[in-house]
Amino acid sequence: MSIIPNEAEKIEVKGATVDFFKSIKDGCLVYYFDTSKCGPPDPMVNAMVGLQLLDEKSSLVMINHKAPAGLFPKIENDFNYEVTDLDDGRAKMVFTKKDNSKSETDFNSTNCHG
Repeated sequence: MSIIPNEAEKIEVKGATVDFFKSIKDGCLVYYFDTSKCGPPDPMVNAMVGLQLLDEKSSLVMINHKAPAGLFPKIENDFNYEVTDLDDGRAKMVFTKKDNSKSETDFNSTNCHG
């Protein structure tokens, strides 16, 4: 089951180890990637490069085999996130940039532990 819309366009994202896509949903730019078949550190690496694409008007959808608990403390000052458990056992995370974020996230911090 793919969460990436059929009309999504594949894009090149520097530093990514999986394919990234983008589409317009409700007038807003949405980026997508799926690391559900990847092992560490790929989910963290791709989340960090994907989050750098965001501004206050876009969002990032990540599909993974589970919620990346080690990621959330690293980004919580600058990004909102919502986690949904999918019927197939995977997790879907939707990230948005906080209004007036102070850009405190260390995007080079890609180790999997808090």
